[in-house]
Amino acid sequence: MNEARLRILSTHALMEPLKALAPALERASGGALAVSYDPTQALKRRIAEGAAFDLVIATREALDELARAGTVVRESCRDIARSGLGLSVRKGAAKPDISTSDAFARALLDAKSVVRSAEGASGRYFATLIERLGIAQAMRGKIILGPSGRVAELVARGEAEIAVQQTSELLPVAGADYVGPFPPELQLFTVFAAGIASAAAAPEAAEALIAKLTAPATLPLLRAHGLEPVSR
Repeated sequence: MNEARLRILSTHALMEPLKALAPALERASGGALAVSYDPTQALKRRIAEGAAFDLVIATREALDELARAGTVVRESCRDIARSGLGLSVRKGAAKPDISTSDAFARALLDAKSVVRSAEGASGRYFATLIERLGIAQAMRGKIILGPSGRVAELVARGEAEIAVQQTSELLPVAGADYVGPFPPELQLFTVFAAGIASAAAAPEAAEALIAKLTAPATLPLLRAHGLEPVSR
């Protein structure tokens, strides 16, 4: 294998599928994947500060912004999958009823602490959701802003009672049990997309990865990690 590397900036939502696909992609391209993970807002900052990359995977909204700025090639941008939001608790803990809006709100109010992403789309939406549910004041002091990455790790360590994040980021966390998705009337689906950098050093390899991620044969892998196809 040569020293060529495909430089990827990606949201954590696609971490598990990328790990699973990496060996085959590296064999096909003859080079290693160099993947760096961050929430979308952090990825945008890094790109604005001049981070070099060949491929970026982030929310569709962010990809559209990068395309308008000329940072990524608009024609290369493809939707990969979408993920809804869910809750996790510590492994073995009782799972609260979150099947309706009222039950969901009660579960949050009954919890001693709830961790959410500080910068991710899930965390920003959750901050507006508790306002919408009329429980923001009651939740004051219970909300923990998690670090970049999988916030359910705090639940697994006993540092928070409930974790709120994309389902695809909750499922892989050892030591935490997935409770389920938000009720339909409160759910938010985030579409994740990939795009090739205008200054990409390995555009062909980046294009091959996008083709792999969007191939019908990859759907079972995406579903297994809490992601689902985007309606077209």
